[in-house]
Amino acid sequence: MAWNEPGNNGNDKDPWNNKGGRDQGPPDLDEVFRKFSNKLAGLFGGKKSGNNSGGGLGGAGISFILIIAAIVWALSGIYTVKEAERGVVLQFGKYDRIAEPGLRWKMTFIETVIPVDIEAVRSLSASGFMLTEDENVVSVEFEVQYRVIDPYLYKFSVTNADNSLEEALDSALRYVVGHAKMDQVLTNGREVVRQNTWDELNKIIEPYNLGLIVTDVNFKDSRPPTEVKDAFDDAIAAQEDEERFIREAEAYAREIEPRARGQVTRMTQEAEGYQERITLEAQGEVARFEKLLPEYQAAKEVTRERLYIDAMEEVLGSSSKVIVDVKGGNNMMYLPLDKIMEKQGTATRVALPSSSDIQDLRNKVNTSRNSTVNSGNDRFNSDRFNNNGR
Repeated sequence: MAWNEPGNNGNDKDPWNNKGGRDQGPPDLDEVFRKFSNKLAGLFGGKKSGNNSGGGLGGAGISFILIIAAIVWALSGIYTVKEAERGVVLQFGKYDRIAEPGLRWKMTFIETVIPVDIEAVRSLSASGFMLTEDENVVSVEFEVQYRVIDPYLYKFSVTNADNSLEEALDSALRYVVGHAKMDQVLTNGREVVRQNTWDELNKIIEPYNLGLIVTDVNFKDSRPPTEVKDAFDDAIAAQEDEERFIREAEAYAREIEPRARGQVTRMTQEAEGYQERITLEAQGEVARFEKLLPEYQAAKEVTRERLYIDAMEEVLGSSSKVIVDVKGGNNMMYLPLDKIMEKQGTATRVALPSSSDIQDLRNKVNTSRNSTVNSGNDRFNSDRFNNNGR
């Protein structure tokens, strides 16, 4: 049965401890708070405050509150520095130290920690229309990548290190483009412009100690103004064709040159071999004649006849005619009819010489032979006479 139901004598069970009946309202909050303070004071050994004493906490309550506040303050100073970060610790706004990665503690309301990522690669870009050395206007877009190496300098060397780097990049890019020709910026000199911009940017930011390091710079885009873009596209296409033709010519040269060198080597070796062969043949002829000279001096007639026979054998051996030596002093010459017919390629009838023609041919051969023998005898007799005369 509820404490406030009719007929219930449970007024003393009123949760608000109202002694005057159910028509009274809830108890005073000051009284509730006072009772709670008395209980806390009794817990810590203090004196309980009477009902008529003034409101507030006792010394033990204040101590408890201070202890709780100290614990909360101590716990609020725990923080974590990530692996890729470094913490810049300030005491009352003044730089104190660098916090390394891990679980750290700071004095709340006294120290402030500013985390700085030193491993992330950041990027920024600069672009715009720029005037080249040959007084042409080009649109250039450049990008630079960098990272932080000194958190303290990055935060406190200048007002805004990122903004300072962006302005330095714009200045360096305009300086380099202003000292380069338009063809270099648009075509074959882009790498030179890139490297010069990198060097100039480092020179600009070095005195400011931004705590940054530039890791890379890149051309994102470079193009002529829209009004003359078609003409520059044609010029670039012509340059590409020129490079292609040069590459083709170099490839052709690399193909032809080894072949020509091989031919030169082969011809040189053939010439050297021919020279050596001719030299050896000449030496062999000289040696043969040196061996033959004593034989000739010992028997001139026999040697002369043998030389004559050898020479005729060599000459007639390559002839297509055949001479047959017949006993009785008659020589008959036969034409090789089969060879003649093979050369003609058809079965052509050949007129055979008559008997009178054959006889005339025999007489001519005999006459020629007798004259040759007589002249040889005359030379032999003359040589012998000269030898005897000596």
